[in-house]
Amino acid sequence: MRVYNFNPGPAALPLEVLQQAQEEMLDFRGTGMSVMEISHRSKDFEALLTEAQTDLRDLLNIPENYKILFLQGGASLHFAMLALNFRPNGASADYIITGTWSKKAYKEAQKLGKTHVAANLESENFSRLPAQSELDLDPHAAYLHFTSNETIHGVEYFEEPVPPSGVPLICDASSDFISHPLEVSKYGMIYAGAQKNAGPAGVVICIIREDLLERVPQNLPDLLDYRVLAKENSLLNTPPCWNIYIVGLVLKWLKGLGGLEAIYKLNQQKATLVYQAIDESGGFYRGHAKADRSLMNVTFRLPSEALEDQFASEAKKQGLIGLKGHRSVGGIRASLYNAVPLEAAQALVSFMKDFQQKHG
Repeated sequence: MRVYNFNPGPAALPLEVLQQAQEEMLDFRGTGMSVMEISHRSKDFEALLTEAQTDLRDLLNIPENYKILFLQGGASLHFAMLALNFRPNGASADYIITGTWSKKAYKEAQKLGKTHVAANLESENFSRLPAQSELDLDPHAAYLHFTSNETIHGVEYFEEPVPPSGVPLICDASSDFISHPLEVSKYGMIYAGAQKNAGPAGVVICIIREDLLERVPQNLPDLLDYRVLAKENSLLNTPPCWNIYIVGLVLKWLKGLGGLEAIYKLNQQKATLVYQAIDESGGFYRGHAKADRSLMNVTFRLPSEALEDQFASEAKKQGLIGLKGHRSVGGIRASLYNAVPLEAAQALVSFMKDFQQKHG
């Protein structure tokens, strides 16, 4: 029996995508082989890769002067890679620290060169995002980096921070990628681990403005060099073929739903239901985020840790999976990514109300 999957990542995939992958497992498009068996140099795989790039370009309306890459290493490798590629020797880069993942990105970049904190809301336990007026921005920064959604603390940007003129904006969009429309032309680079909304773990999607590639220094190892990777169209070495295939299916599924406007409305509807249950609980459920509440990761506490453990345990028995909060902050976390159906949010809200009646 399929459960309602609230896991924070790897996360839910659309049932239709899983069913198509199942149907094509032994024979991909008449090849007589699985996608996992065909050569990445074959016309069949090149066609698959091109389709995924085209569908992503269509969904996000990505301008022609941006490269679309499917790479490896998780977003965590790219914390270091983007600093190696886009921060010249002696230059500094700005980082907005809004939670665990932006803090990790900053720490990796700090190991490799000069790094400036434009804002850090850790003293407020990352319960909101900084306003534009709170940012301490360097007009000569190599780039401004931010994380669009913090999965652990449950805060999300719905409007990008604005860098100084001429400073590229770089975004780790791993946990809200393709969950809403986005104006790509505002960015120098967007990168995202696929395992929240776009596909399985093991592939990172990078969208890079071409002029940034001119900054890449000489003599970087090829696999850490975005310019080389772009020139080879993600095929410098054997790519994660299966993962890219699943991403391609997810993109077609999204297009079939009506694109990013349609999925954004659905995501708003799901999150509104859960936040309403929190807000109307009279304090039994307490949301972590005080503002900028994420549509992707709804984080909240109960009156005691014992009740939180009981909540997660009883929910699991009812087929509501993955609700325990991250070990670093505790509590409860409901991840409502694209493939989580409205029925899952409705079932969670019904469980929350029943649980409060019994234990409130």
